[in-house]
Parts: sequence; structure tokens; C-alpha cells
Amino acid sequence: MVRGRPSEMNRVAIAAWCLFDWASSAWPTVVMSFVFAAYVTREVAPNSDVGTAWWGTGTAVAGVVIALVSPVVGAIADRAGPRKPWVAGFLVVTVAMAAALFTIRPEPGYLLQAVILAGIGGAAFEIGQVFYNAMLADVAPRHMLGRVSGWAWATGYAGGLACLGTCLGLLVLPAQPLLPLDPETAEPVRATGIVVAVWFAVFALPFLLLTPDRPARDQPFGRTAREGVAQLRRSLADLRRRYRRIAHFLIARMIYTDGLNTLFAFGGVYAAGTFDMGFRDILMFGIAMNVAAGIGAFGFAWVDDWLGSKRTIVISLFGLMLFGGAALLVRTPTGLYVAGCALGTFVGPVQAASRSLMSRITPDAVRTEMFGLYAMSGKITAFAGPAVVGWVTYLAGSQRAGMATLLGFFLVGLALLWPLKPAVDMGEPKPA
Repeated sequence: MVRGRPSEMNRVAIAAWCLFDWASSAWPTVVMSFVFAAYVTREVAPNSDVGTAWWGTGTAVAGVVIALVSPVVGAIADRAGPRKPWVAGFLVVTVAMAAALFTIRPEPGYLLQAVILAGIGGAAFEIGQVFYNAMLADVAPRHMLGRVSGWAWATGYAGGLACLGTCLGLLVLPAQPLLPLDPETAEPVRATGIVVAVWFAVFALPFLLLTPDRPARDQPFGRTAREGVAQLRRSLADLRRRYRRIAHFLIARMIYTDGLNTLFAFGGVYAAGTFDMGFRDILMFGIAMNVAAGIGAFGFAWVDDWLGSKRTIVISLFGLMLFGGAALLVRTPTGLYVAGCALGTFVGPVQAASRSLMSRITPDAVRTEMFGLYAMSGKITAFAGPAVVGWVTYLAGSQRAGMATLLGFFLVGLALLWPLKPAVDMGEPKPA
């Protein structure tokens, strides 16, 4: 095989693996970000403050479940062998929850049901990602980990936006939806859950059918589970010694991911409060940032394999701080659009390169388990960013001051990541 070019079989597996990102991104984009979250908080809840509190609580509880469950099921999967059955199982749960969202009528009595369905679906989605991410090193040649991770992440942004465009164009925005749905009971909006369910299920099929997987171990599941939990205990006990570099990276990622997650959560709030943007303007701003993030993930995919995963993350964090600062200084919506899109260009690369770096430094025998810890590191302190932004905004009486704290998360994450020296097994080029 020529270096840098996968075989024909690998091309099929890589394409199918990337397409899963296209399929799965429908859930976070349509349900958790743009459509259903807004519907629940604005039309199902008695008022937006109550809706935001309930939705935020449900998301927080789901985050705790993800943090606690992901390492355990990851460790069990490493002992069991195949990863795709786990992906398929959590996919089924996510799809079922998405379809069930159609039952949520615009009445306060449905608020708890909406939060429970979204919470279960969100937890299942994130836990399923543990097994999907762990398969990167099985699908992509080592010298292409950065490109494949970046291509998949860019494909995910495109898939999420394509599903969103389908939902908006056919159901939500037209005065007369394509299907005979009743706007009085918000059926066009509720039907977006069914679109997400079908989208996810259909486009995930190539991944389930065409990507390679590990063979199953011939032993009872109970024994496999006990071995997996025991292995997780040993790994946690040895994390600072045997897996010290992984622990170091996960701590750094935990901090800068808090900044990223809070940026996603408060970006629309900042645009509305500081620049007086309406719903449609915020929607277009969010779409523009997602397009920029997808372009960045795709373009930096080559940088990841050329300069290394760690250096790609470092460059991206510098970019986030630079253009994040610009977004805090601009005074017009146009300026925010420009700064926001430039900022978005570095959001995709830092996420994609973090996944490829984790794949590079993790031993195969515990890869799914470690990706469980990777998922945990993205959730365990997820309360910190929103809390800091909220309280600083309140005490300073300024959204700009609150959002400025995100630069601190990126700076601390960068400072923690910096001491990790470039090495071949971290995806960095050999020193000259």
C-alpha cells in the first residue's frame, strides 16, 4: 500500500465511519441546539425562565450519567471485543427518544416528559459516541488518524446542518408545511423529532454494515463485565503512573472543553442580549458558525497529520482566544458575524484533533475504556463554565465580562497541554 493512500477496502470503511458522523449529528443539531430545545423552553414550558431551568437540569443530569457510565461500559466492551453492537444499542435508544418527541404538545404538562426523553436520548447518544470514537484507530491507518477524524467531524457538521435545513425548509418555516400537520398543536416542530430518528437510523446503516470490528470473545457476559470493571479499577489506580500522559491530556481537555461547551450554550444568549438579535438572526448566526467549524475541521485534518495532533490543538486554542477576544470587542452584528465565523474555524479542529490525539496515545487493549474516560472528562466539570459565565455576568452587569471568562478556560487548557512534549506516539513528527 502506498503511504498516505488507504486501500480500496479501507476507503469503504473510512467513508462508512465518517458517514456515521453525518447521521448522528442530527440529534445534537436539531434536538439539543436549534429546534427542539427552543420549542420546549419557549412553547412547552409556562415561560422561558422555567423552561431553561428544566432543560438545563435535564442536560446536567444526563451529563452525570454519561460521566459515570461511559468508563464502565467502555471497560466492559474492551473485554467483550466488538464495539458496533454497543453503538447499535445506544443508537436504537437515541432514535426511539427522538421519535417519541413527537408526543410533546405545547402545554406545560408535557415539560417533564420532554426533559426526560431528551435526557435519555442525550445520554444514549453520548455513550454511543464512546464506542464510535474508539473505532477510529481500527478504521484509519495511523498516519491518517488526523485526516479521518477531521473529515468525519466536518461530515458531521454538514450532516447536522443538512438535517436542520430539511426540518426548517419542509416543516418549521413554511406557512403551510409539506405534510398535513397542525400548526396549532406545533406538529410541524414536533415532527422534526421523527425526521431526526429516520435520518440517524438510515444514514448509520453503512457504518453498521461496512466498517470492520473486533471478534467476540467466547465467554459469558457476566464474566466479561466483572473483568471489565476490575480492569477499570486497575486503570484508575494506575492512571497517574501507567497512563500518566493520558491523564495529563484529559485534564487539559477537560478545561478547554468546558470553554467550548459554554461557548455553544451561551453564544446565542450573547448574540440576543448584547446585539439584540432576533430568533431568525441567531439561527443564521449559529448556522454560519457551524459551517465555519466544518470548514475548519476539514482543512485542519491535513495539519493534524502534518504537524501533529497536539500542535493542531495548540494552534486552535490560540485561534479561539484571538477571535474570541475579537467577538468581545466588536460593537455591531456584522462584526459579530465576522468574528464568530473566524472563531468557528478553530472550533472544529480542536475537537477533531483531540479525538485523533486520544487515539494515538491510547493502547488498543484499553482504548474503549479510555474513550469512556475521555467522555467523562468532557462532562464531569460541565457545570463550571456556565456557572462562571452566569455569575460574572450577574456581578459585573455585563455579558461581555461574563463571556470573557471563556478565554480563561482556553488559556488554562493550553497551559496544561503545553508541557506534553512532541513524540512520535503522540502523532507528532520526529524532531529534526
